[in-house]
Amino acid sequence: MGVRNRSRGPPMLMSKITPAVPPAIPMPVVATIEQILRAVREHLRMKVAFVSEFLHGRRHFRHVDADEGTRCIEVGGSDPLEESYCHWVAEGALPGLIRDPAEHPFTAGLPATAALPVGAHLSVPIRLRDGRVYGTFCCFAFQPDQALTDRDLATMEAFAQLAAERIQQDVDADERREAKRALVGAVLRDRAIRMTFQPAFRLDGSGVAFAEALARFRARLYRTPDQWFATAAEVGLGRELEMLAVRTALDGCGVLPPEIPVSINASPDTIVHREFADALGGSALDRLIVEITEHEAVRRYAELNEALAPLRARGLRVAVDDMGAGHSNFRHVLQIRPEIVKLDIGLVRDVDADAAKRALLSALTGFARGIDAELVAEGVETEGELRALKALGIGTAQGFLFGPPVDPWEA
Repeated sequence: MGVRNRSRGPPMLMSKITPAVPPAIPMPVVATIEQILRAVREHLRMKVAFVSEFLHGRRHFRHVDADEGTRCIEVGGSDPLEESYCHWVAEGALPGLIRDPAEHPFTAGLPATAALPVGAHLSVPIRLRDGRVYGTFCCFAFQPDQALTDRDLATMEAFAQLAAERIQQDVDADERREAKRALVGAVLRDRAIRMTFQPAFRLDGSGVAFAEALARFRARLYRTPDQWFATAAEVGLGRELEMLAVRTALDGCGVLPPEIPVSINASPDTIVHREFADALGGSALDRLIVEITEHEAVRRYAELNEALAPLRARGLRVAVDDMGAGHSNFRHVLQIRPEIVKLDIGLVRDVDADAAKRALLSALTGFARGIDAELVAEGVETEGELRALKALGIGTAQGFLFGPPVDPWEA
């Protein structure tokens, strides 16, 4: 099938061909693939340089650099693989260096020869760590160029190796992402989540203020709940996992004494979705508290408040946690006006031995009173902390001093 260059060995290693790379080519210390393409294209005086990926029988253009005014191929475009020079170079049917397509009868039948047109052409297969061909690192001109040499092809091979290293990083990242997505997908499929409930107590001795629903995972791979939710968000399954937790928490409410309010956790992205309101049903929500878990700046408070308004009208209360942890949490309080404000655990820990923390908590207590919000201290672990919180006028507390999270039938 056409001309096969049997003298060519495997792609040259970077260490073997470094001397062939002209030192005059300017390159950043850590170059992007686009910068690599431009450096090679300009050095070889080509019109177009690109990196392609072979996928599902087509050649996809992933990175392109072209001379000003040249638009013959663009990122995101594709064409049939067998109509390309790239495919046949990777197959070994065409050499990596073609000075003039007229010298190779096989190229006459390739649509790209006349359509682009292709004159001089250099192409190097990009091989990943596992040996498979990802695609090719190519450049071409519209006219033949008899001045091109094997040294120029060696230059292409050197920079193709650089590009391959960048691509391998992306491939590795994609594979890690898919592995994470599969883990979260298995949790969703198997509903591998259960709810425990940790009570918050009123410090005047009048009993339980509410019980917070906390997710626990039954997956074989151990991760903390925070890690599971962060991973789900990273791979685009954050809302799905949160909604599984919300539904599981609502199911657990039926086991708890009916007079105990229940707090569930949800991010703004979940709350604004119609699925959240649907899960709460159409009945009164006086028993329910939603604790907003977002610690970063909320982009659209108006949308969040719009989603919360009809639920609050039915009795839903809103809590903001980690007050005092950063600027965004203060903004949540000012924009959302929650009924409950939960103090950051860092302010509570050792508060009995830290005058500065007590001064800040005293100010926050006055602030909460001014906006008619209930202040809750999280993470209380010692009797000393409890005494200090009572002295500051904080009326509700939660933490291991009172007991760990338990299954609903034990609450």
